[in-house]
Amino acid sequence: MKKLMVNQKYDGKKLNKFLLENIPNLSSNLFYKTLRKKDIKINNKRICKNVILHENDEIVVYISDNLLTFSIDITIFYEDENILILNKPVNLEVTGKNSLTTYVHQKYPNATFKPMPCHRIDRNTIGLVLFAKNEETLSILLDKFKKHEIEKHYLALVNGIPNDNDKRCEAYLLKDSKNCYVSIFNVYKRNAQKVITTYHVLEKRIHNQTSLLDVEIETGKTHQIRAHLAYLGYPIIGDGKYGNYEINKKFGKKYQMLCSYILKFNFKSNSGCLDYLSGKNFVLEEAFNIF
Repeated sequence: MKKLMVNQKYDGKKLNKFLLENIPNLSSNLFYKTLRKKDIKINNKRICKNVILHENDEIVVYISDNLLTFSIDITIFYEDENILILNKPVNLEVTGKNSLTTYVHQKYPNATFKPMPCHRIDRNTIGLVLFAKNEETLSILLDKFKKHEIEKHYLALVNGIPNDNDKRCEAYLLKDSKNCYVSIFNVYKRNAQKVITTYHVLEKRIHNQTSLLDVEIETGKTHQIRAHLAYLGYPIIGDGKYGNYEINKKFGKKYQMLCSYILKFNFKSNSGCLDYLSGKNFVLEEAFNIF
């Protein structure tokens, strides 16, 4: 059971907005299911509609704590007193509600500093994500990413076989936030951002005209790898947004075959309490079994 009091911020707002923002791990589906069962009381009256709230309304929600526990199978790839590296599965955001960060915060419920992600990967991109376990570490790692002293490499299975085994590609990316989509151009467009994507061909699979690429990005922009490779003529297999529907159907892939599989710590400047990480490489070898 959850008992809450409506504050001024939510005066005149709907019940769902208030509860979804104030009860951790409550999903829309669970909210409406609870509403239909009349398991929500406002000022001691059971309700079954998504009503408008008023300041000082008292709300009681009869939901088992078990239903509000975020549960998902996450593999801890590496952990020490300062950092945590997780192997993120598909169909999971790094931040936000019911995300990888939610899982991490539940894992450390009594921590004075809840571990925070130092970078992000797309919802349907799998692989290594680095978290900082204290404020000093977070500050250092964010600075290292900014200075390009941490390399992130991705494994990508693409349709087509590049002519060049190694290539550094520059282009311009224009983001359409409303439609959650980006476009790539070879010349500058207004509001576009320069992107640099480098790939190395690890394997050419002539029998089905696909290639396995190691990809590194010097500029981490939204959907950069997926959009840029598609623009170059090598769409990632399984990518429903920038890929090819018929090709995805042919290979039976519902999600992009893209994995964050290497983190390299190439510190060139002072790294404080993280000096011990300098020169270390973390490689997700199992990614090759998936691709």
